[in-house]
Amino acid sequence: MGLTPLQALVCIALGAPVLWAISAGRFADAGILLLVCGTIAALVVVPVRGRPAMRWLVHLVLFEVGIITGWSRWQSKAAAGMPVDPNEPDLPGALQRVSFPDGPQFRDVGRVCLIHDTVEGRWGAAARLTHSGVGMLSDEQCERLANRLGTLLLSLGHRDVVDRLSLLVRTVPDDGTEYEVWRGDHEIRDAPALARQANAELDHIIGNVSVRHELFVVVSGSEDKLRKPAAAAGGGVAGRAQALYRVLDGLEDPLKALGARTVQWLDGPGMAEALRTGFNPAARALLAAANERGTRGRGLEKAAAGPTATPVPSARSYTHDGFTTVAYTALMPEAGTVFGSLGPLLAVRSAGERRTLAIHYEVLDARRAQRAVRGNRFRTNVMTDMKRRKGFNASAMEERDARGALVQERAVAAGHSVVRFALAASVTVPSSWNVEDHAARLENDASGRFRLLRLELAQDSAFVAAVLPVGIGLPRQRGGLL
Repeated sequence: MGLTPLQALVCIALGAPVLWAISAGRFADAGILLLVCGTIAALVVVPVRGRPAMRWLVHLVLFEVGIITGWSRWQSKAAAGMPVDPNEPDLPGALQRVSFPDGPQFRDVGRVCLIHDTVEGRWGAAARLTHSGVGMLSDEQCERLANRLGTLLLSLGHRDVVDRLSLLVRTVPDDGTEYEVWRGDHEIRDAPALARQANAELDHIIGNVSVRHELFVVVSGSEDKLRKPAAAAGGGVAGRAQALYRVLDGLEDPLKALGARTVQWLDGPGMAEALRTGFNPAARALLAAANERGTRGRGLEKAAAGPTATPVPSARSYTHDGFTTVAYTALMPEAGTVFGSLGPLLAVRSAGERRTLAIHYEVLDARRAQRAVRGNRFRTNVMTDMKRRKGFNASAMEERDARGALVQERAVAAGHSVVRFALAASVTVPSSWNVEDHAARLENDASGRFRLLRLELAQDSAFVAAVLPVGIGLPRQRGGLL
């Protein structure tokens, strides 16, 4: 009936005292127990904005404990005057479980920065893509790209090393740094005054509303799947890197088939820059200027990848280096969606605002896929048969679910894969702005298309899932068929 095994056991345990009281003829006690146990069962079962009430209570207690004990407040070692290791990232919150070792040489690209999630036991790598976007494509072209994405995910399901892929898009306020540097180097000093005036007016009009888009892809595999090929390649970090490199080498062509013009796998400085600009969008101007002037040197050190300080987060937003972010998860409509329909979530409404969108995919292996579709079909058949025996007709939604469960099982038997996915979106503005106004605009852009669920009491972890290219953000819950 839509309950998790734990919820079902709790309900059975809460119902047992009531039944015992009734069997003993103590109906007054049974009424009192029914009131008490029924209230507790409602707290455990009834969802409130995506979470059962009991889970809300637990999360609220943990949130308050984190504030009282100071766990939620963070300051970088450099800002605190402590010694730092340039090659050791200094990151807050959920990122403290992630390490970023450098792998060996990868073709002519250089050393790729690996992403090691020590809690989930996963190894991955991230790449920066350049893409022209899908806003001007026809429906047929979008459908073709959707099929190619499905083919890419299906190919991951047939590999033995990686099983997750994350796509992350960030809008970046364009402050014109690269243009100013280029213009300073190429400006003609004796240009006509009218031409200079027209140029200045264009810069003012266009520059205020200009945005850039950053696109990242992250692929990762579990330690269990990497252990054997890594041991064959020599073991350790280098062995795991070699096992991942074989997959990375075969992903560039499918990514370019999706419209990516270039695929650049991030090294240590590249990963540090991606994390730093995620926490502080204003830092991009300094990094871009150093890059344009050729003064970048070795690049940004990993120790500078994180923010300077993150104060105690509120229940509904996350503050970091003078910016505030509100993160959501998006629930897909029952009727499905089409390729490119998430574009409105990236439509910046104010100059200086940043929006992000992250989609995390996990392709289940054949055994897990078969178990998932069989369990889904079993649940739908049990509900349909129970209603039929009691003389009730199944609703249209239940009939659709039953047909969909059968179609899914047949598709998996034919060689298709089951893909679990999660979607996170966010909006970031300077802390001096009213972030609730910008959050409301993001919700308005999703209205009628998707349902946005604000990730309250977990905004710091939601920020990692929605903004940073580290591959964290897929919960261990439901999935959909590819």
